[in-house]
Amino acid sequence: MTATLTDPVSVPVASFDSLGLIDPLRRAVLGAGYQTPTPIQWKAIPHLLAGRDVLGCAQTGTGKTAAFALPILDRLARTKRAPEKRGPRALVLAPTRELALQIAESFQTYGRHLSLTTAVVFGGVGQGPQVEALRRNTDVIVATPGRLIDLMGQGHARFEALETLVLDEADRMLDMGFIDPIRRIIAVLPRKRQTLMFSATMPTEILKLAHSILVDPVQLSVAPVASTADGITQWVMHVDRSQKRALLSEVLRDPAMTRVLVFTRTKHGANRVAEQLDRSGVTAAAIHGNKSQSARQRALGAFKQGQVRVLVATDIAARGVDIDGITHVINFELPNEPESYVHRIGRTARAGASGVALSFCDAEERGSLRAIERLTRTPVQVVENHPFAGRPPRSDARPARN
Repeated sequence: MTATLTDPVSVPVASFDSLGLIDPLRRAVLGAGYQTPTPIQWKAIPHLLAGRDVLGCAQTGTGKTAAFALPILDRLARTKRAPEKRGPRALVLAPTRELALQIAESFQTYGRHLSLTTAVVFGGVGQGPQVEALRRNTDVIVATPGRLIDLMGQGHARFEALETLVLDEADRMLDMGFIDPIRRIIAVLPRKRQTLMFSATMPTEILKLAHSILVDPVQLSVAPVASTADGITQWVMHVDRSQKRALLSEVLRDPAMTRVLVFTRTKHGANRVAEQLDRSGVTAAAIHGNKSQSARQRALGAFKQGQVRVLVATDIAARGVDIDGITHVINFELPNEPESYVHRIGRTARAGASGVALSFCDAEERGSLRAIERLTRTPVQVVENHPFAGRPPRSDARPARN
């Protein structure tokens, strides 16, 4: 695989008007409140409009959904479907149901002035409407790999008309064991197509996959792989494990915490924390893999609309919750993988806003904290004085800055 490491867009453009998008898309972008493109957008969109394959390294919250959705919609609007060909013209694969729904919503928002159709395909719900969407030759299908494989096996999915394939959050799909299903899906797609891959990190297996499916791609990166987003203030509070729930109730007394995302390691932990907050008078909901799809959507909707102040989530939500205005992310428990920390806290400080990431660290999690600091090459500031302060790690155990 060859990759163009430098691209003709070397400086940010002043507005979306400079990118050459058709007028209905420019109007939709303006209506959505976007003034200027983000770095991934002004880097990627010209290449995608030119038909190039792209390998993009971009964190969540960088605007990458618009970076691929806008040029895809532009291309579909400018050209007509071949009448004899069946199936979607664009296919987007995403690792989780939440992310698939968010991407589909973005396509609908940006395409509001176009006569193009979008549908989402995912498990946990009845397949009838999804089968019908495929039968109707919906223009854009956003799918999770598992349900799409099921529908393909039943003969419901055809891809004769496919022009563009997008793999979003490729490293997350690797973590979830979706690489083999993705290869099975790609094997039945037209060889002549535009292919886009976006990933927050680039492990070896993802680079191998890229090598096998991308043709002379442009390689774009808008942030160092292990960096946290600008605008996030990070703090850690050392606390005994038995005191974490009391500490959470204490910090949530701060009226500045208006929309808070709390992460736990386990599904049962998420339920317990949400129930405890409700009992203490803090409106809260939990979202995790054991919840039904309708329950997850209700919780997300209530959080998005401000009816629920705190959403308690497992890592399934780290890349699937795309909600503006999250003021604080709280790591009730530190993740086992330091990369998950970057994805978690990336839920705040989106689109140029500021935010706060607060981590609770008990004695057994100090190794995880050191791993996070090594990955991000940034020591996390310690809140020294709080009512439930636990013994902090020795200063000589802190990683050296590189």
